[in-house]
Amino acid sequence: MSSNIPTPHIIAPAGAFAETVLMPGDPLRARFIAENYLEQAELVNNVRGIQGYTGLYRGRKVSVMASGMGCPSIGIYSYELFNFYDVKNIIRIGSAGAISPKLRLKDIVIGMSAYTNSGYIDSFGFRGNAAPCCSYELLAKAMENAKNLPCNVVCGPLFSSDAFYSDESQTELLSRLGVLAVEMEAAALYMNAARAGKNALAICSISDSLVTGEELPAEERQNGFRNMMELGLSLI
Repeated sequence: MSSNIPTPHIIAPAGAFAETVLMPGDPLRARFIAENYLEQAELVNNVRGIQGYTGLYRGRKVSVMASGMGCPSIGIYSYELFNFYDVKNIIRIGSAGAISPKLRLKDIVIGMSAYTNSGYIDSFGFRGNAAPCCSYELLAKAMENAKNLPCNVVCGPLFSSDAFYSDESQTELLSRLGVLAVEMEAAALYMNAARAGKNALAICSISDSLVTGEELPAEERQNGFRNMMELGLSLI
């Protein structure tokens, strides 16, 4: 067993995770996926209530574990999965707020890259402006599989914000630059994947619109994004 296993944040033994991990922000969404999509699902982590499960989807081993909210949180969990548990692919499946007027509630955005204002990027020693990118292999497969979904799926840049509440908004400016939606985790996930030589992709369902002010209720965000969940599962 690796001397780094278990970690301060993941109590699972070596080999407990599949090569591909789906990573919603919400622990309850992780449980929902495990209970509704996986066979023989086993709870392998619950430290700090961050639920992680491993089971079978159509006969193939897959794991799902929550990331919590924000770059620092997903930064911890994805780092430990990539570097200590030998996970090869992490697919974020979460919600995002539309900043493009072309997007509607429940549309799916696949993040080709992630702009960010997060200080998490500084931990890699790069002092320029970073907009980390996803894995092309996962992106290409996701866009192909998305053709079978009964919803609008688009690909483009995300904005990973360090703050949910802020006195200053840059979403209008980012929208003019072609950024589609704002969320809080993709940039850290993409940076960790790049540094570890692994693969990452963010698939986000639009839960609210910063353009129209529309939003979905919390329960529907937790349990209702089945198209996004099934697209993520199709990539294992």
